[in-house]
Amino acid sequence: MKKLLAITAIALSSIATSVAQEVNDVNTPLHLMNPVYQYGYGIPAQEDVKSTIDRVMTFLEGAMPAETVGDKLKTGTLRLTSYEIGVLYCAVQEAAKVTGDERYSKFAADRLGLIAKIEPTSYKRLSKDMKFDDQMRKVCFPTALDDAGAMCTGFIRYQIKKQADKQSNTQITKIIERYIEHVYRKQYRLQDGTLARIRPHYNTVWLDDMYMGIPCLAWYGKLTGNTEYYDEAIRQIRLFRDKMAVPQSVMSGQEQAILFRHGWVEEMTPHPFFPWGRANGWAILTMCEVLDVLPADYPGRNEILTLLRQHVAGLTAVQDKSGFWHQLLNDNTTYLETSATAIYTYCLAHAINEGWIDNLAYGAQALLAWHAVSSQVNAKGQVENTCVGSGMGFDPAFYACRPVHVMAAHGYGPVIWAGGEIIRMLQKTHPKMNDSAVQFYATPQKTNEPIFSEQREGVEDEKVLW
Repeated sequence: MKKLLAITAIALSSIATSVAQEVNDVNTPLHLMNPVYQYGYGIPAQEDVKSTIDRVMTFLEGAMPAETVGDKLKTGTLRLTSYEIGVLYCAVQEAAKVTGDERYSKFAADRLGLIAKIEPTSYKRLSKDMKFDDQMRKVCFPTALDDAGAMCTGFIRYQIKKQADKQSNTQITKIIERYIEHVYRKQYRLQDGTLARIRPHYNTVWLDDMYMGIPCLAWYGKLTGNTEYYDEAIRQIRLFRDKMAVPQSVMSGQEQAILFRHGWVEEMTPHPFFPWGRANGWAILTMCEVLDVLPADYPGRNEILTLLRQHVAGLTAVQDKSGFWHQLLNDNTTYLETSATAIYTYCLAHAINEGWIDNLAYGAQALLAWHAVSSQVNAKGQVENTCVGSGMGFDPAFYACRPVHVMAAHGYGPVIWAGGEIIRMLQKTHPKMNDSAVQFYATPQKTNEPIFSEQREGVEDEKVLW
């Protein structure tokens, strides 16, 4: 019996091999074979995108308890008042608008509301002992852009919603104004006014500080109606552009492609070019945030829009085939990094949704990026392969060898922001698979054929014969 089974297996194997060998260019449409992608491809279902960011939310709710122990914020595994978490508070509030899921807005409201509630007591205690609660120290006595800017923008979004609900909170206003006082009047600057630091060298400009210092000014202008803050946000973007933007050889239409250097030291000659991924993310996110709040006809807005398009041209030219971007954007030997990829995913999708860039040109790359990002959300809802917090270096090894960790908080806000905006893009646009490729169309394509000519009203269909 065993011998018979063995003979049968050999015969079946021979038949299978023979059948496989019969496949050729004449009898089989080889172009319709299924490709193999490392991290996924195609048009994701909205419910699958939502499921991914819901999983992240479940992790965050456990990692960031909205509770106090005595007069202090309860310590979880992620802080409640860092700049990374300021990004998260912005992201969940925007995701709530897209999805209609109050779980996201409640996450921000519970934590920002708690911070505002305990601020008076914390301020008194910290006035006597600055080591009392480091999380609340950043709120009550901010000393750096990292303390103030991103958290401020999160609080402003929260306050704008409360105003709309006729529940404006004076305690929140006090916190916002303290943050703005630091950014606008106290933060160290170069002689020309550029937001700067005195580390690692005297008069150093960090690309990160575009996001840490500029969006909060623009959003404060929206909150108060004071255009002085719009003007300062625009001025800062120009100052950063003039020092940090580096033209690339790739052209996109009439736009000169650019990437940004991470650091610029006033006394350094020449100024080295190390385009760190996440810092470039902070730059393009800043432009999106400012464009969102500036009136359409505001002087200087078109300059920012042009800069955004130039940056999009530079970034999309260096996207990896996996959908990710590399830790150093111009060095594909450096690792594929999640937080930067998530920021770019959001910004590409958002720019498409707002009509700033063409969905036909860039929509497929935004979806490819989302596939990469979603692959890094593990079963617990943790975001993997996020570069930890980084200083500034002037050699490739510094960036290439930065560690990654699931507890690096920099990835969580961008992933939720990206997922929410991808859902919005899927709602607003008309992607369709055609000849195995993701294509975006101006109108819905109602065919289910694997290969088709674009359907337009008044244009006769062209039959695809192969």
